[in-house]
Order: sequence, then structure tokens, then C-alpha cells
Amino acid sequence: MTQDTRTQDTRNTADMTVVVTGASGRTGGRVARAAQAAGLGVRAASRAAGFDWADSTTWADTLRGADAAYLVHPADVGAPGTAEAVGELARQAVRLGVRRLVLLSARGEDQALPTEEALRASGADWTVVRSAWFAQNFSEGPLVAELRERGELVFPAGEVPEPFVDLRDVADVVVAALTDGERYAGRVLSVTGPRLLTFGGAVAEIAAATGRGLTYRAVAPRDYGEALLGFGVPPEEAGFLTEVFATLLDGRNAHVEAGVREILGREPRDFTDFVREEAAAGTWKAE
Repeated sequence: MTQDTRTQDTRNTADMTVVVTGASGRTGGRVARAAQAAGLGVRAASRAAGFDWADSTTWADTLRGADAAYLVHPADVGAPGTAEAVGELARQAVRLGVRRLVLLSARGEDQALPTEEALRASGADWTVVRSAWFAQNFSEGPLVAELRERGELVFPAGEVPEPFVDLRDVADVVVAALTDGERYAGRVLSVTGPRLLTFGGAVAEIAAATGRGLTYRAVAPRDYGEALLGFGVPPEEAGFLTEVFATLLDGRNAHVEAGVREILGREPRDFTDFVREEAAAGTWKAE
């Protein structure tokens, strides 16, 4: 791409409005901030704004008049009912003139394929962003509580390595896909971090950065599912999560992909840098 083309692309996005679902969440919030930094108008699709994934009658007011939309379902992308919801929203968006849709999916998750297919079948100019395991899963959500309060992470990952990706890189890739439909429409983009690291290795890096004796204990997916039931997770959800973890952590994702470098023209952020920032912020400080 020439410098002149890049300049033209920037001008063309100056008046662009993108709908961001989950704008108050981990991924959507970062996409919203990255989109704003790129000069886009952001319209949050949230319950506070009257949008409810569970009620399709609330979608039109948020979608109408927008140029593109980022889709992230509050349940896992492969969870029961997600494909139907994403497909219906995508079709509704197309009818309202919002043809440019970008879906966040999970790399290697067989259960997510029906949701991706529902997007493709909608008639939209679609892009699927398949992400590796988020680095921020260690700093936000249930895993951070285990590390902070118990000093131990119990998880069914064994010694399988994963190329943990920084959510800020995911957000930047999503914004690139939203704004450059000519290049990315009809494509699946796979994004990972720059290197492989086991879950035990990840916890060891966090321990070194915090000076705490944090540990990792691997358990079988079935045992982890039983633990989820003990924590009060509904049986259907626990069974689904057990199935997903058994799929994602069987070694199929133990390789690095060049998506971030190819799309953004730079190297992805390293897990060590993420850990250093979060440790400085006191994320894993014992309470």
C-alpha cells in the first residue's frame, strides 16, 4: 500500500460510525477505545443504551445509520444459541444498510464454526477474527482471583503451550478489519502472540514479576467441570466449558501465526511486557 492510499483511507473513515457490542467488556471496551483513537465514531451497543442480545427488537435503533459493526456475544462464541443470535443480528444489520461486520471468534474452537457460518450466510461483508487465548485472562475475570487470593491457578491446560495474545493487539486488528473492508472482507484473520508459553510458564512469569510464590496445578477437563459445578456454575454451562477446554487445549493451537504482523505491520506485544505492566499496577497483589 502506498502512502497516498493510506492517507485516502484515513480520510474515508473520518465520518465512519461503528457499532461496538460489548463496549463495556474486555474485548468490546478495547475495540471502542481503539476505534475512537483511529478517529471513528463509536456507538455502544449495551443495555444502558437499550441494546439487549436476548431481545432482537432492541437491535434496530442501535444499528440504523451505522457503517459497520463489531460483534462479540456475551456468551462464548460457540455456546448454544449464539449462532442463531449472531445470524439474526447480521441479517437485520444488512437490511438496515450495515453491511460491514466483524466477528470475534476463537482460534481452533470447533463449537464456534456454526456462529461463523451464520455470519457468512447473512449477506454481510464479513470478517472473522479468530483469537488465541487472551493474555488478559490472567488479569481480568475468574483466573486473576485465584492467583490473587489463593496463590494458585487450577486449570485443565496440562503442559500444552499457547501463544497468548494481548487484547490491545486484537482490538487493533478488529479496527483494521472494520475500516478496510476492501482488503479484509470475506477473510478469516488469526491473531496470536509472538511466542508459545505453557500456562505453568505464564504463572511462573507472573510469580517472578510479583515476587509471590504463585503456582499452577493442571487438572483433567472432567475434574475441572466438576469443580465448576461446585462453584455454582449451571450444569449445561459447565458441560459446555469442559468440552471447549478439552478441544482448545489438545495441542491444536500450539503454534504462532503471523496475523498481527501482517495486518498491523508490527510485532505483537509479548506476554512478558503485559505481565510487567499488570504487576506494576498491583493486579496480582495479595489482598
